Amino acid sequence: MPEFYEMTIAGLKRQLPICPISEKLDIAAFILLGDVELTVACAEALLKKAPDFDIILTPEAKSITLAYEMAKMSGKPYLVARKSAKLYMKSPIFVEVKSITTASVQRLYIDSKDAEKMKEKRVLIVDDVISTGKSLEAVDTLVEKSGGEICAQMAVLAEGDAAQRKDILFLEPLPLFFK
Repeated sequence: MPEFYEMTIAGLKRQLPICPISEKLDIAAFILLGDVELTVACAEALLKKAPDFDIILTPEAKSITLAYEMAKMSGKPYLVARKSAKLYMKSPIFVEVKSITTASVQRLYIDSKDAEKMKEKRVLIVDDVISTGKSLEAVDTLVEKSGGEICAQMAVLAEGDAAQRKDILFLEPLPLFFK
């Protein structure tokens, strides 16, 4: 098995480290954090594909810089679904999620004030990678609980079977590596 998977994303070549998920499966780890050039290029490319929206929502943590850059470029606000309830959250809304890259069930939280910001708004959901879609489903549920309307679900990469989905917009497919 190679150590890296090389691909072009938003016009930029990157080498993604191959990481084991199980005895039978490896993935190419896409790490956007710290790669400013790639974050800016991906934000520009995703915004070209995005429908009209009022606000961006992203799950914590790797896609925060992407959502920030898209918000900066579009002039629209963004919110983050947090992995834990924070002290400032007086009455948080949460959903449970178990994604491919987490060891156990997690919760995603938004403050009720953030939920109010999504009410009756067109919400653009943005993530770095969509794989099983479990994190995406959790974020969708937060939008629905908030009374927002999901206008699109976007990611830089769609991993494995997610690349066949018609309900998400993405820049590039990312293969899974079966042993």
